[in-house]
Amino acid sequence: MNKQITICGAGLVGSLLAIFLKRQGMDVRIFEKRPDPRKSEVHAGRSINLAISQRGLRALSEALPGLEKKALALAVPMYGREIHDLNGELHFQAYGESSQHINSIGRAALNELLITTAEQLGVAFSFDLSCSDYDAVKQQWIFTSASQQIIKTNPQEILIGADGAFSIVRTMLSKESAVQPLVDTLDYAYKELEIFSKEATGLTNKEALHIWPRERFMLIALPNADGSYTATLFLPLEGEVSFEKLNNPEAIRDFFNIYFVDACKLIPNLIEQFSSHPTSKLFTIHTNEWFNTHTLLIGDAAHALVPFYGQGMNAGFEDCRILSEIISREKDIHWETIFAEFYRQRKVNADAISDLALKNFIEMRDHVADAEFLVRKKIEKYLHQTIPDLFVPQYTMVSFTDTPYAEAMQAGIDQDSLFEEIMRIENIAASWPTEQLQEQVIAIVRKHSRK
Repeated sequence: MNKQITICGAGLVGSLLAIFLKRQGMDVRIFEKRPDPRKSEVHAGRSINLAISQRGLRALSEALPGLEKKALALAVPMYGREIHDLNGELHFQAYGESSQHINSIGRAALNELLITTAEQLGVAFSFDLSCSDYDAVKQQWIFTSASQQIIKTNPQEILIGADGAFSIVRTMLSKESAVQPLVDTLDYAYKELEIFSKEATGLTNKEALHIWPRERFMLIALPNADGSYTATLFLPLEGEVSFEKLNNPEAIRDFFNIYFVDACKLIPNLIEQFSSHPTSKLFTIHTNEWFNTHTLLIGDAAHALVPFYGQGMNAGFEDCRILSEIISREKDIHWETIFAEFYRQRKVNADAISDLALKNFIEMRDHVADAEFLVRKKIEKYLHQTIPDLFVPQYTMVSFTDTPYAEAMQAGIDQDSLFEEIMRIENIAASWPTEQLQEQVIAIVRKHSRK
């Protein structure tokens, strides 16, 4: 087996994968187009806070014992959603049991931890080196530095493209394929706004994801370790209420005063931030061509998704763990066979979490303030506590277990069918919980479990 491996991309997934592979005895190097982030303040506009949960933490732990603890030292736990309604009133919705939480972590700090860890293990990093071409005949990847120095991989050398949603490796591979990647762009975009620690005292729950749901759009804010918050506005690109209309200070101020008046107090330099921060599009990448004989796509390069389930990084980290497990089991198997098995296992799950992320966007912006939705969540919690062998909420499966995403998606479909029957029980929304209703609900679940 060829143990020389080049990884394109020193982001989160590429750096973690390098740790896995190096500890498996591979000779690993990483080429990265950006400057070394430990020496530069440039993060290419990719500073959205990330939510690391069970899948990501397990991958870190298995890559290098104790690595997950170092990551958690950079994070802030979030035990649920703090909903800010139009009247400024707050409503807390726990993610699961009282101890269950996801963790808000800054991309840059985590990336620097992973790069440094990989480097200490002997992974060679080369920054300011862009993937510029692919020679399909010689089966070589070509990289070019800012000074036009050219580096080529050896013929048939293994290259793993971990270069993100705008992957050059994916673009080059697609030139050799009859089936082109599908970029499913939402008619929404996002803009980041920073809530500084001084003003953040106005947010009393420091261990929650704050959401201002407004049906067709929303504002969210994730906590940072220094007491500040990273807020993100998700809004249609065009239309009556859209980024298109927020084209002057008065329009911006009026919009926030109408829909997010309590948030205005948290961002005193709102106009300055709104005008200077970029507006970025949201999209999902679907591609069926993840590999050839010597090249593999992984993470966002293979399956970029929208951020609404907080699973993009977790899915990419799980990719690394699964690939490592396949390599460990099949040490004498050809790389192309390993890549094919990785694709078989991960493609169906990548498609599933992409769909779930889009569905969760609708839930976050439209449903979290809906009375019937809130009753359903209370019933879900009751069922999981009372008959955990028969009912596990989909959100719990995705965020707090390693249940394959495709299984979690199917479970959600089944649960939707289940709750169609439950919510038809007379007066359930108004009267929950009573002992009679609890008995009726459990009977329905048991009936469905026998089907």
